[in-house]
Amino acid sequence: MRIFGLIGKDIDYSFSRKYFSEKFKKESIDAEYRNFDIPSIKNFPEISQNNIASGFNVTIPYKETIIPYLDHLDAHAEKIKAVNTIKFEKDGSLCGYNTDYWGFMQSIKPHLGAHHKNALILGTGGASKAIAYALDLLDIQTEFVSRDPENNQFSYSALTTNVLNSHTLIINCTPLGTSPNIEKYPNIPFEFLSEKHLVFDLIYNPSQTKLMQLAAEKGAKTINGLAMLEQQAEKSWQIWNSR
Repeated sequence: MRIFGLIGKDIDYSFSRKYFSEKFKKESIDAEYRNFDIPSIKNFPEISQNNIASGFNVTIPYKETIIPYLDHLDAHAEKIKAVNTIKFEKDGSLCGYNTDYWGFMQSIKPHLGAHHKNALILGTGGASKAIAYALDLLDIQTEFVSRDPENNQFSYSALTTNVLNSHTLIINCTPLGTSPNIEKYPNIPFEFLSEKHLVFDLIYNPSQTKLMQLAAEKGAKTINGLAMLEQQAEKSWQIWNSR
């Protein structure tokens, strides 16, 4: 039996374990998926060096801090500077990949219109890097929105009607609205949204976040992060099984 697992901290909620356990059962795959909940990234070598796993996923807060523990990165992870998938190569080396960008790209493409040329990314954490990279591949210009904006970033108070009119794609990369804190949401001016807007929330639990609800009330199309997670998981499986 092959063992796969998720590296993270406080990951009892793990989407990955549920998804892969169901996949293995449904497809009669002789494998097990475990959570490797570690208090510090310094504990990673204990797991990687005992040869029990065939591959890992990585979640917050370790997508960036795990990089020094890997032997090499694929081209996409190198550019994004964040890793969510680790493969044990035949020579025993560890290679880091990023499948978040792929999952996002595949899940948003069917919903994009010709007018979705400019995007606002809410939040500047680890997830936002993969999203910005995917949008760049899709030829969509991006701007970041932050509570503590740096150069060339918007503050939430700077989101005027002109900014929202010219940015018809909005992606939430903050954790605001995640269960159990389902009443929270990024403080964007919903009055400037219209049916031209597409609002993509990376959160999948609840399936309709407060952000999505308020945006939909203004006519915007909304998508949650479930399909992105499913797509990135399947891409991880493909990487682990590639020669």
